[in-house]
Amino acid sequence: HLEAVNPVLEGIVRAKQELIGSDDKHSVMPILMHGDAAFAGQGVVAETLQFSQLQGYQVGGTIHLVVNNQVGFTTSPRYSRTSVYATDVARMIQAPILHVNGDDPEAVIRVAQIAYDYRQAFKKDVVIDLVCYRRRGHNEADDPSLTQPLMYEIIDNKRSTRKLYTEALIGRGDITVEEAEEALRHFQEQLEKGFQTSKSGSSDHFNPETNEVISTGQQTLTPQTPSFEVPTGISREVIDRVVASQLNMPEGFTVHPRLLPQLQRRAEMVNTDAIDWGMGEALAMGSLLTEGVTIRLAGQDTRRGTFGHRHAVIVDKVTGWQYKPLKQCYENGARLSVYDSLLSEYAAMGFEYGYSVMRPDALVMWEAQFGDFANGAQTIIDEFIAAGEQKWAQRSDLTLLLPHGYEGQGPDHSSARIERFLQLCAQDNITVAMPTTPASFFHLLRWQVKSQLVRPLIVFTPKSLLRAKYATSKVSDFTSGTFTSIIGDTTANPNGVKRVLLCSGKVYYDLVAEREKNGRTDVAIIRLERLYPLPTSLLPQALANYPALEDVRWVQEEPKNQGAGSFMLLNLPEVIGRPLTLVSRSASSSPAVGSHHRHEVEQAALVTQAFA
Repeated sequence: HLEAVNPVLEGIVRAKQELIGSDDKHSVMPILMHGDAAFAGQGVVAETLQFSQLQGYQVGGTIHLVVNNQVGFTTSPRYSRTSVYATDVARMIQAPILHVNGDDPEAVIRVAQIAYDYRQAFKKDVVIDLVCYRRRGHNEADDPSLTQPLMYEIIDNKRSTRKLYTEALIGRGDITVEEAEEALRHFQEQLEKGFQTSKSGSSDHFNPETNEVISTGQQTLTPQTPSFEVPTGISREVIDRVVASQLNMPEGFTVHPRLLPQLQRRAEMVNTDAIDWGMGEALAMGSLLTEGVTIRLAGQDTRRGTFGHRHAVIVDKVTGWQYKPLKQCYENGARLSVYDSLLSEYAAMGFEYGYSVMRPDALVMWEAQFGDFANGAQTIIDEFIAAGEQKWAQRSDLTLLLPHGYEGQGPDHSSARIERFLQLCAQDNITVAMPTTPASFFHLLRWQVKSQLVRPLIVFTPKSLLRAKYATSKVSDFTSGTFTSIIGDTTANPNGVKRVLLCSGKVYYDLVAEREKNGRTDVAIIRLERLYPLPTSLLPQALANYPALEDVRWVQEEPKNQGAGSFMLLNLPEVIGRPLTLVSRSASSSPAVGSHHRHEVEQAALVTQAFA
């Protein structure tokens, strides 16, 4: 995908620079090569340029080399851009743009030196517009004279850059004709030698166990062993330290009067044994910091949190001073970086992916403002997150936090498109989870680091549950245990259960309320906290506790053609050894309705149907 790598490279460079430290970090310099049509046409170019001087993304300047062959596949410039130059998009950040004739190698070298010197001096982006041409077609089968006949008539009659430069060197007396011919002969011999070596050394063999064709010299990675059972509990002392960080501000720091009670309540939560989502997340991050783990969290409005539940960065009401309370938990070189991103998904997610590739030891998170907006970065998800290991032999442990849940907010603020992520699941490539309690989320984040399994984590996070009193966790839930892929039903009498409802996310609480209202003691409700990989051992064990079981249903808030339903219907019957029935909203082209009243009617009908 054209230009998709741009933000990925910037993230890789930022991570490398931070590992080096402040003294010599700009010795790592990103160089991006572009095509003229793509540089002008692909929106991710502008998004990435906008990183240039932003605190959370700057890398001390990027050198952009635009190979301007004056045609995009078969499309002429007059059809592919409005601007005079292909590089005009870079004027949005006032970057110097150096236009140079590709037929003049020495001028190209001079321009490259100027670009390098500028970047080193001013730590800003600079663009080289290498004006040249494509002598042949876009690929072996392409005949460019079909679409650009006049242009290619000129090119066919034009002497190559090598010939023009050779004649110039001979004319100046820099080399002789014999030296030029010898240099050409030597270079052609090297090309032929490399070609023959590649032919003789290449061999493919088929591995029937993995169903893969392996080529000699192909880069492969050592297989990872899934490690789901990793202790992730923390001590009471660590909990108290994180709580103290939320209360103890620097001397002279003025907390906003509307925020102060929220911070004070975090201490009360521990005393009352009812920890909410925001505090659970703070415990996860704070505890990891005490263990020397670096954390980077970025996204739109992420410092405060879209729903005002985080406040990882607090702003002094009087002076505007910005302070991170969790920095009080730093140990062994750990660092917490929390950034509000530019209003971008594509480039912003790509940057975090690149950063995570270089920092498998860190917890790197990108948060969507609403999960619905993640599809603005679908190219990054498809090209890198889901398939990066198989396609590029490149591993990432990036965590995506995608707020998801049907609460009557309409079709653009309800769904993170669970179905799309599950459709991408294969070969243990990603972990997909939807935790239902603060403690489950806490253990999941710590597991992502402690398991040593380098794999992207997709988390569908809640919205209405963030402050729900019925969705809190006890202190003991944090001081022991680990992340568990399912949470069984501890209230139903196993011998009397005839139906089991499987679900994930906040619909669980609606189902519990409906069961209590109707006194349905014959129904058990099991939560799948992890949707992929499926809990192939734990779920059958949980169902085996119900000897009178007759019916198993998957219940979801999403429409029939969305959510996890299709994935579960395809895979769960084989896991549990019995049929599975789907309970959902009717199939819909839109994720959700726009009327809050209609939403409530649909939600009530959905819950009723689960018990019918």
